Amino acid sequence: MAESKSTMEKIRDHYRLVADFSGNESTVTDLERFRSRYLEKAIQDLLFHEDRAVRKVSFELIRSAFSQSGAWSESIDPLYRAVGRGEVKGITVPAINIRGLTYETVRTVFRALRSIDAGPVIFELAKSEIGYTGQRPMEYAGLIMAAAFQEKVQGPVFIQGDHYQVNASRYLETPEKEIEDLKYLIQESLDAGYRNIDIDASTLVRLEPEDLREQQKENGRVTAQLTHFIRQISMGAGREKDHPVSVGGEIGEVGKENSSPAELEAFMEVYQEHLSRLGPREEGISKISVQTGTSHGGVPLADGSIKKVALDFGALEALSRMARERYRMGGAVQHGASTLPEDMFDQFPKVGTLEIHLATGFQNLVLDHPLFPEDLYQKTVTYLKDVHKKEWKAGETEEQFVYKNRKRIFGPFKKELSLLPEEAVKGIMQTMEERFVLIFKKLGLSGTRSIVDRYFPGGA
Repeated sequence: MAESKSTMEKIRDHYRLVADFSGNESTVTDLERFRSRYLEKAIQDLLFHEDRAVRKVSFELIRSAFSQSGAWSESIDPLYRAVGRGEVKGITVPAINIRGLTYETVRTVFRALRSIDAGPVIFELAKSEIGYTGQRPMEYAGLIMAAAFQEKVQGPVFIQGDHYQVNASRYLETPEKEIEDLKYLIQESLDAGYRNIDIDASTLVRLEPEDLREQQKENGRVTAQLTHFIRQISMGAGREKDHPVSVGGEIGEVGKENSSPAELEAFMEVYQEHLSRLGPREEGISKISVQTGTSHGGVPLADGSIKKVALDFGALEALSRMARERYRMGGAVQHGASTLPEDMFDQFPKVGTLEIHLATGFQNLVLDHPLFPEDLYQKTVTYLKDVHKKEWKAGETEEQFVYKNRKRIFGPFKKELSLLPEEAVKGIMQTMEERFVLIFKKLGLSGTRSIVDRYFPGGA
């Protein structure tokens, strides 16, 4: 304990010119000096310091600076309800999963948005990604807030827990423990500043019964239970804004059978019945994730290319329309889209897709970039072949194995990625920005900053 106290004394002494440590949380007192001289150390401590107390202080300082600078962490619920009422049309909100170089990538997203007067964009991380990227909610939210502060962002920032998924096998064995573990993660995320949570209990859908309500029974019940939990712990708890946390549900596990309007109807009947018993006046989900033919990361072929996808835009349009007109949601959410051909992206707003999740395509841009050090890349390949060789399925080529599993390198190689040459990072982020701008334009985001201002006025 004495050693930890000594460490904390050193940290407080380091920040004494720009911070106040007398309250319950550490507070920045000189924003400009903190930005120019101290932010980088706070980021490094948040990422790598072995003492959790130091990481927490670093997060508190970053969050304090972020909150005082005219930005705030926000729920996207008001905008999605407006879409459901028909007040906003023609845009699809990108939700970006960032597995590595998080601070640099978020800064690049904000620059891309600014260049086309665009918004909104969601920054998200899935439950599974927390593990293999080594980014707990406090770290991920802190890096997003640091990037917003450094880029002098004014207005709402949307941070989301993606695929907070029920593990079907663990749920079958000990359902109470599986739900408690998810509740713990949700609480941890909200405490870190997340204001958007996507619940994924679609793993509990049973296809054996002919009755669709029976198929969706556990999915609807668990989604309602977790929605109620989120409402209970987030109301009146001093959150950044008064808007309810945006909660999403899911009816079709990505990579499985395509979803249908009848399945959505069955799910919503079960979900609404259970939610009305738990909290009669509580706001339900604002969006629904569906399956329309994609898979996370795409399907790699033997030659290293990605299999073409037959995406069912008709189903996506029908499900989005039903979600809006019948259930007052913003619409349907498309997962696994970042590796789709560019000419598909402008179709999403045309069919009323509310939100689109993008991850692997941007990961690929980093790892396949000509400026990414070849020696480091080969080191990651060796790591995968050694540590994750059990994932190498019979009949897979090395290219297929590496492509499907290289997402797992971001946690173990976090330190090496932070030490990439400045020239390499600059070049990668320049290419990344161009890609962001291209996709944002196709999703209808050009000139949409005014929409954000309309539904999220004022400061923190």
